Amino acid sequence: MSDAAYMKLALELAEKAGGMTSPNPQVGAVVVRDGRVVGTGYHRRAGEPHAEVFALEEAGPEAKGATLYVNLEPCSHVGRTPPCAEAVIAAGINRVVAAMEDPNPGVQGRGFARLEGAGIQVDKGLMEAEARKVNEVFCKFITQSLPFVALKTAATLDGKIATRTGASRWITGEESRAFVHRLRSRHDGVLTGVGTVLKDDPRLNVRLPEGGRDPLRVLVDSRGRVPLEAKILVPPEKTLIAVTRRACGEKISLLEERGVEVLVLPEKAGRVDLEALLAELGRRGVTSLLVEGGGTLNYSLLAAGLVDKAYMFLAPLIFGGRDAPTSVDGEGIDDLAGAWRLEGVEYREMGDDILLTGYVKGGFTNVHGPD
Repeated sequence: MSDAAYMKLALELAEKAGGMTSPNPQVGAVVVRDGRVVGTGYHRRAGEPHAEVFALEEAGPEAKGATLYVNLEPCSHVGRTPPCAEAVIAAGINRVVAAMEDPNPGVQGRGFARLEGAGIQVDKGLMEAEARKVNEVFCKFITQSLPFVALKTAATLDGKIATRTGASRWITGEESRAFVHRLRSRHDGVLTGVGTVLKDDPRLNVRLPEGGRDPLRVLVDSRGRVPLEAKILVPPEKTLIAVTRRACGEKISLLEERGVEVLVLPEKAGRVDLEALLAELGRRGVTSLLVEGGGTLNYSLLAAGLVDKAYMFLAPLIFGGRDAPTSVDGEGIDDLAGAWRLEGVEYREMGDDILLTGYVKGGFTNVHGPD
């Protein structure tokens, strides 16, 4: 097998974490000696041993003189776990092949320097673009202290997210809906607007046969209109409501009495300032945010330049109707030059639906780096 094949295996191992390592990166490691894989591992969740430790433990004595393949620079600092660079040196590894430098200012080349100082050959940059994609969330959060924002929409072929009477369940099929639940499980938070809550009363939790973690549900509700019996408020400790000073103080008190945290933020054009909201979520350690809102919230986020990635489901349906809502409403653009463009677009069949995935040009992308 080639270096690229071993690195591909390391990347596949890193992906197995499924977002559970937040706020840490997703890392996979492979130890190879004399053309044989003698150890593999991946970082499973924050606070547990890193990928290199698992791979070296599995390799045991065969790690001496071997090559380590890892998708991210081994750490050199002491955090919740000991530095991986020291474990690599102690194991007697002869060569390290790493896909990318750690963008964390606390590491950023120091791990490589420690390895090279110990006489280990270090080769960097193999499959770097793929490695950045695996850790696009970490790359943005660690450098900007802001969550990586992914917009999810589900629409008909003519762009409608509901009929003119408001009927919307279900536009997409079971396979697409199951994929969305897996997306939720991979994200720290899910963001929606009060209009969606008033219309659909969603739970926005994770409902999969194999289980999964429920994200923090963040509701943008400028005037505090959410009904007290809304499903998004159960359980209350998993919900954060962002309001402005226009919200009724009595309503805020009732929500807080139920255990729901209400965050009063500055307003912009009469609504919650979304940039202020994302900054606050970043301060709270929310590294990734999945947006499941309506056309108004989607437009507001795009117009403010806050969306990094888009998951857009297209169902083989046509609704028509001037008054039927679309996935992005708002004022819209004046000419083609002002359109939001997706880059690195991929297509995938989901039963009868099509999932289009891409990165918003001008946002933080793993392929092109931060703009």
